[in-house]
Amino acid sequence: MVCFAYLHSVIEYGIIFWGKSTNVCHVCTLQQRIIRIMSGVRDENSCRNVFKELGILHVQDQYILSLMFVMDNQKNFQTKLSVYRLDTRNKNHLYLLIANLLCFQRGVSYPAMNMFNSPPHNIKNHWNDVVQFKFVLRECLIFHSFYSLTEFVERLRNTI
Repeated sequence: MVCFAYLHSVIEYGIIFWGKSTNVCHVCTLQQRIIRIMSGVRDENSCRNVFKELGILHVQDQYILSLMFVMDNQKNFQTKLSVYRLDTRNKNHLYLLIANLLCFQRGVSYPAMNMFNSPPHNIKNHWNDVVQFKFVLRECLIFHSFYSLTEFVERLRNTI
């Protein structure tokens, strides 16, 4: 409880803005070190199962969950249906602007739209219910314990 109160609240604060920075690896290492101390796991062993057992989200998982602010603000984003006016299977996906500037790609809204468009089908089925969508996504993140955004996209597309 102490770890959750101190560490989790500090990590969670503003993660949507700093979650994609290059220094996030230092926070990941610190979080893993604290989890190892709490659970008595040696440095040679992976922390993935410990995150699952304790029900704690890894830093990258917290970042993915924070990007789902899109669910609460869907009216501020355009869907592919509203832009192209074609009834396709991806009509509910958010329309991604062509982003040539790296600062836009590393911002908040572009990765959020990518994450919103990429969850697996069993999570996408809950788009209409925001609370259920976030709950199912959180459970999926705890179960898989992803260490990077690319791992989230690739593993879930291949396995689920």
